[in-house]
Amino acid sequence: MMKLTTKIIAGLALAGLLGACSGHQSPAPITKAIPAAVKPQAQVDRTMYYIPVPRLPGQRTVADVLHVYGEYATRKLNPYFAQAKVSYPPREVTFVALKQEMKLELWARDNGEFRFIRDYRIKAASGVTGPKLRQGDEQVPEGIYRIEELNPNSHYHLSMKLNYPNALDLFHAEMDGRADLGSDIFIHGRANSIGCLAMGDEAIEELFVLTAQVGAENVKVVIAPHDPRTFPLKANSVDLPEWTSGLYSLISREIKALSSGVKSVKTGL
Repeated sequence: MMKLTTKIIAGLALAGLLGACSGHQSPAPITKAIPAAVKPQAQVDRTMYYIPVPRLPGQRTVADVLHVYGEYATRKLNPYFAQAKVSYPPREVTFVALKQEMKLELWARDNGEFRFIRDYRIKAASGVTGPKLRQGDEQVPEGIYRIEELNPNSHYHLSMKLNYPNALDLFHAEMDGRADLGSDIFIHGRANSIGCLAMGDEAIEELFVLTAQVGAENVKVVIAPHDPRTFPLKANSVDLPEWTSGLYSLISREIKALSSGVKSVKTGL
């Protein structure tokens, strides 16, 4: 009996180590917003929060994640929202990922304008400046995306799948005569990446819980090569497609519209 139990545990541990960004286990589809977690008590010890190993790989649900991490993540996020004078959970959320700065900004609003909430350090993001063009180029895409699935059974703790390639990516590929654009681009935990945004485990817990509570249909993800509020986005490289300048104009407008009413200096923890 002891030997059998040991083999089962070892098998589950091995399964969790396999796969890369494109090797996420089948995610759970998002259908509607999930109610916010109950208001947490003060001084909650993070070591109290863990998810037991399921009997079989892939059995964890979004509801399971909210049950385990929802209270803790909400307690961490609430002070930032209170400082920004935005209710929690908000009505809409925008994540702004800046590749050069290795930073992901969280913006949100309820009934007013978007306000800056906080930022997170991106722990890993492969590739260089420029949009993702094909399978295997290891590029983090650039553009304006949506979260189409939440994956509670990711090999990278938790993950959120982007809708890459989106309609604009497909249009440009058709005009260029490109095929096999790649897929399976995620925002996930851990600290390694092949075309994804790796946020670390604690950060992805907050982002995952927030997205589940707000509803994925109310979350937008803007990915830029660098911060256009610092210096303009320009497609200077001859290796970039001709349409990159137009894409960068769209990204710049989206980001600058978010911060147009923000006068204070943004800081993150």
